[in-house]
Amino acid sequence: MKPLRIAFLIYRGNPHCGGQGVYTRYLTRELAALGHHVEVFAGQPYPILEDGVGFSPVPSLDLYAEPNPFRVPSLGEFRNLTDITEFLTMSLGGFPEPLTFSLRARKILARRLGDFDIVHDNQGLGRGLAGIMNDGWPVIATIHHPITVDRELELAGATSWKRRIAIKRWYGFLGMQMKVASRLERIITVSESSRNDIVNHMGIKRERISVVPVGVDASCFRPLTEIPKIPGRIVTTASADVPMKGLCYLLEAVAEIKAYRQRSMQPTELVVVGKARERSRTAQTIARLGLGENVKFVSNLSDEDLVKLYAQTEVAVVPSLYEGFSLPAVEAMACGVPLVTTTGGAIPEVVGPYGETALSVPPRNSVALGKAIMEILDNPQLGKRLGSAGRFRVLNHFTWEVTARDTVRQYEKLLLRSAPDPMKQPIQQSIQ
Repeated sequence: MKPLRIAFLIYRGNPHCGGQGVYTRYLTRELAALGHHVEVFAGQPYPILEDGVGFSPVPSLDLYAEPNPFRVPSLGEFRNLTDITEFLTMSLGGFPEPLTFSLRARKILARRLGDFDIVHDNQGLGRGLAGIMNDGWPVIATIHHPITVDRELELAGATSWKRRIAIKRWYGFLGMQMKVASRLERIITVSESSRNDIVNHMGIKRERISVVPVGVDASCFRPLTEIPKIPGRIVTTASADVPMKGLCYLLEAVAEIKAYRQRSMQPTELVVVGKARERSRTAQTIARLGLGENVKFVSNLSDEDLVKLYAQTEVAVVPSLYEGFSLPAVEAMACGVPLVTTTGGAIPEVVGPYGETALSVPPRNSVALGKAIMEILDNPQLGKRLGSAGRFRVLNHFTWEVTARDTVRQYEKLLLRSAPDPMKQPIQQSIQ
């Protein structure tokens, strides 16, 4: 098939906001390297993109931007009904961006008919995406995992009825996403675990969902053997202070490790790649366990800075209760760092059989997590073997080039099924 013209949609694209931004950056880079024309349409915070990838900003009110999240815009900032919808939804405790981004993207694409062969949505699934399909565009979407899982885990961790109501309001967009997803002919997901959850949680037929694992840039994420390890350093990634990441269970494990290692005057340090939040459950747990001097947070790291951090690390940990894939696990493996994980969600698919590239324990078990970390800290040869096997597994299974080639195959399958030319489709009058 000739090179494709791809419109790639993401409602917030910055890699420092989570895995969706990383996916956007590297998948689009590899699609362009394969000879396809890729243009990313993204809302704030805008993505980091590589040379050869086009970019069209889709500006929003950017209501969650630091240092003033949940801000009240001036009257002059409101330009249309979509802006009003964005502000009112936020004011009522909901998350508006999947909806409002999709409405704006539809307007922009309506002026670009004939410029693209396919539209690829990165887990936005807003109502405007259904409008884009109505306008005649072939549309495929990546669903990394169903966000219903996040909602259920947060509800399970809620300690008051007020908190439960707030969680349900925030996730009010899920009903819309499920309706839009049900209309898609083809969906890409990143693991067999996620495919099962999409079927069970969203009611999508299994045959419409294809698994295309994500990758890592193994030329960047690599072992740096010239950098010495810092004794007792443990690293984890927590993109948000939410129960799903299991950070509090890791903190409890670190407290036990600290107590054990102090007897022989050995240091213990946990570095969390993510932002600390005052008065959060994580902050309260750190204070309760007396870990203030043992835990530090780092954020907005470049890839090279993250690779150097891994090079100094004795053990990397993924303590999540659930993962649709787990990029942090793959990045650590690519750097040759011994890994401890839970068995939540798709993590076993990523790391392989127990003891091959990682030591894995059940989610929510801080005692087992601590024992596995200590086993590696006390046995450097075990750590070296796990790290080498992890690097080998990544090189054979998880590269962005493989992800891009398999993604193009999904584009081709959709385009063979949906022949209409968007130039011949009427633009519906209901575009907002």
